[in-house]
Amino acid sequence: MQAWRVHRNGEPGEVMRLDEVDRPVPGEGQLLVRVRAANVNFPDALLCRGQYQIRPPLPFTPGVEVCGETADGRRIIATPALPHGGFAEYTVVDAAGALPAPAALDDAEAAALHIGYQTGWFALHRRARLAAGETLLVHAAAGGVGSAAVQLGRAAGARVIGVVSGAAKARTARELGCDQVVDRRAEDVVAAVKDATGGRGADVVYDPVGGEAHTWSAKCVAFEGRILVIGFASGTVPTPALHHALVKNYSIVGVHWGLYLQKDPGAVRACHDRLTELAAQGVIKPLVSERVPLSGAADAVQRVADGTTTGRLAVLPAAPGQAHPPAAGESPR
Repeated sequence: MQAWRVHRNGEPGEVMRLDEVDRPVPGEGQLLVRVRAANVNFPDALLCRGQYQIRPPLPFTPGVEVCGETADGRRIIATPALPHGGFAEYTVVDAAGALPAPAALDDAEAAALHIGYQTGWFALHRRARLAAGETLLVHAAAGGVGSAAVQLGRAAGARVIGVVSGAAKARTARELGCDQVVDRRAEDVVAAVKDATGGRGADVVYDPVGGEAHTWSAKCVAFEGRILVIGFASGTVPTPALHHALVKNYSIVGVHWGLYLQKDPGAVRACHDRLTELAAQGVIKPLVSERVPLSGAADAVQRVADGTTTGRLAVLPAAPGQAHPPAAGESPR
């Protein structure tokens, strides 16, 4: 089978190589899965660079979320068990973490419902306790993670302000349902948020960017507001001014969705069931801006790393209507 592998750490476009390899062999409690779609996430770039909290042994295959098909024909979504990531024709996943793919979504959309939407749900509902009528500020609102937060915030009855970079991403954020969009390239983010909220600021801030975005967040968060720390796509991990949090009475709240897989898997399944309902109702629909063949995976990961994309990029190991390699139980290559 074909699989993208990283043989040394560096930029994705330079270190990812498409190899011919044997199919992975599932271990105890694992499933062999035929990949139908694998979505590109920023952690894939961090894995290539050797900067992610998990560092699989070289060589490894990146790709941290997939929609796939099991040997018995079930369509599932899951996080692959590294070093056998999703940018391949086959991967392995932990059986306990495999969730049924929503029928309302195609393969690429279903894969995108997993990490980004689960993170958004736990962040907004479990960590921030977002209430209807509150103002939610979303950084990188047109990106894969941000677009999920925008839709989930709208579904919760919040007023959503999206921060983006550039006119094209501003249009995307408006189409996603943002009540107001701030272009950080052309506007003062802090002033715009305060003006939009009558000087009060945002009740909840969703920040997958870090760096300067955190500085803006601290300046425009409301009394008793909550700043959600989702990630650091800017490459800069901020150092919070705790005395500022003290005098302004706001909270800085960490969100690590992966820990719920370990410590409360029942909550992850309950979240998935709710997300499936919302997808069936048409309330949420992952924004998949581009679908690329397996051969385009390295370029797709590099573009996500460079911050030039909107929504999700999906890697499809086989084009629609094209047959995959032989199913499980036949030739292992």
